[in-house]
Amino acid sequence: MTRQTDIWVTCMIAVRDGRDEAAFARLFGHFAPRVKAFLMRSGADATLAEECAQETMVTLWHKAHLFDPARASVATWVFTIARNRRIDALRRQKRPEPEDLPWGPEPEPDQADALVLQQESEHLGEALAALPEKQRVLIEKAYFGELTHSEIAEETGLPLGTIKSRIRLALDRLRHAMK
Repeated sequence: MTRQTDIWVTCMIAVRDGRDEAAFARLFGHFAPRVKAFLMRSGADATLAEECAQETMVTLWHKAHLFDPARASVATWVFTIARNRRIDALRRQKRPEPEDLPWGPEPEPDQADALVLQQESEHLGEALAALPEKQRVLIEKAYFGELTHSEIAEETGLPLGTIKSRIRLALDRLRHAMK
């Protein structure tokens, strides 16, 4: 480890074990601007990048007990949190606000469209049921439970890479089954 890396690990451990505000301030001063720049380079506007950087640092403070220097460097841990916050922000942006939702009865769908949709839904249900249970459960958590991959990892105790691989394999199987 380099001397600088040692300093960040020492600061993280001080935050993790002693809720050391001075160590947190040092981490914040170093990582917050870098996280903001990273997010802006990845396409976020300045306001969103600032918001995500703030959320990242708040998460660092609240979840410091999860930091393990044997598993990841401080920088890797911080930038992983930042990436996840950006994904969460993008998901929130795609969801309509309640005032944007239409009120009143929806127009009746065309009968042919309704029949096709029903058949496709049944076909998808059969394809989901045919998936191996380990893949099906993760698909249900991700798409029906609307959990992020990280949230699924926390809930199941499975490594994040395993979750991503199983979901990718399951989606591939579903694509082939729906052709």
